[in-house]
Amino acid sequence: MAEQRPSGGVEQKNEAPADSESGRASATAVRFAHDSEAEFARILDFYGVAWEYEPRCFPLRREEERIVEAFTPDFYLPDLDLYVELTTLKQGLVTEKHRKLRLLRELYPDVRIKFLNKRDYLRLLAKYGYGPPSAEAIKAIDRVLFTEAQLQRRVSELGAQVTKDYKGRSPLLVGVLRGVACFMADLMRRVSLPLAVDFMAISSYEGDKSGAVRILKDLDENVEGRDILVVEDIVDTGMTLNTLLGYLHARRPASIRVCALLDKRARRLVDVPLDYVGFEVPDEFVVGYGLDYRQVYRNLPFIATLQKDWMENGPWQMPGIVRPEKAPRKKKKSSEPTPPD
Repeated sequence: MAEQRPSGGVEQKNEAPADSESGRASATAVRFAHDSEAEFARILDFYGVAWEYEPRCFPLRREEERIVEAFTPDFYLPDLDLYVELTTLKQGLVTEKHRKLRLLRELYPDVRIKFLNKRDYLRLLAKYGYGPPSAEAIKAIDRVLFTEAQLQRRVSELGAQVTKDYKGRSPLLVGVLRGVACFMADLMRRVSLPLAVDFMAISSYEGDKSGAVRILKDLDENVEGRDILVVEDIVDTGMTLNTLLGYLHARRPASIRVCALLDKRARRLVDVPLDYVGFEVPDEFVVGYGLDYRQVYRNLPFIATLQKDWMENGPWQMPGIVRPEKAPRKKKKSSEPTPPD
C-alpha cells in the first residue's frame, strides 16, 4: 500500500493485522477499544473501503524534547486520504476531543480529518459515493468486487487509451441499453476528443432456442464511413454482441471496436473481439453501476455479487417487486347455446 502521510506524525507500534487474502485490515482481526469502532470498521469492510486502525499519533504539545500531549485518530482511509475520529456519548470527552482537533488542525493544516458521531457514519459513506447500506442490500449482496474508487480509476484509464487510439478522429460511441448507462456516462467524459453518442436496445426472444435477437431501438446516427466504438456493460456468452457486430458491419462503418466494462470469459460461447476491457469477472451474477437484478440495484455505485440463496426468494420481499404468477388456464368455450335470461 502506498504511503501518503503528512509529515510530523509519529507512527504507532500497534499496527492492525491485515486480512490474509486482500492484504487489508479486517474488522474481525483487530481488537477495538469501543464497539462503535468495530461497527464502523464492518461498514468499511462491507463496501471494500481500505482502512487502518490508529496508524498515527500526532504530537500536540512538547516540553523541551518530551511529548506531553498527542492525538491519535481512530482510522485512516488511504483511498480518501482522510483520518476519522469517532466520538463517545460522554459530553466531557467530546469537548476535549474538539479542543485537540482544533489544535491538530492548527499544527497540521494539510491533514484531512473528520470528527464523527454515530449518526454521521453513513453520511460520510454517502458523500464519497458508497451509499448507506439498506437492509435489503445487506441481505442480498455477497461481496463487493469493485469499489467506486476502483471503477473510476479504471474508467479513467480506458478513456485515456481511447483518446490515444482515436487521435485525429471523431468516434461514435454506441451504447447498448440499459445496463451501460453509468459506464457510458463516465467513459464519454474521460475521452478528450470530439465524439458523438448513440444508443441501441436489444432483446433476446424469450424461450427461443435459436437465440435470435431483435432490435428494440435502432441507431439515430448514420454509421456509414464512421469509426464506431461499441460500449458494453458486460460480455458473457458473446452471442448478442456477435449479432450486434454483424448488424453494424452491414452498415459499412470505417471501423468497429468494442469497449466492455466487464468480461465474463468463463461463459464465452462465441469468440468476439474485445479491444478494451475494464475488469474480468467470475462466473457469478453481478449488480451495481448500471447492472441490475429484476430492475433493482442499478444505482449502486459499486459492483457486487448477489447471494445465490437470496436470488431464489429474496427479491419478492422488496417493495415494488412483484412475484410473477402463472397465467390462469383459459376455460374452454362451450358448444351449447347460452340459455335465455
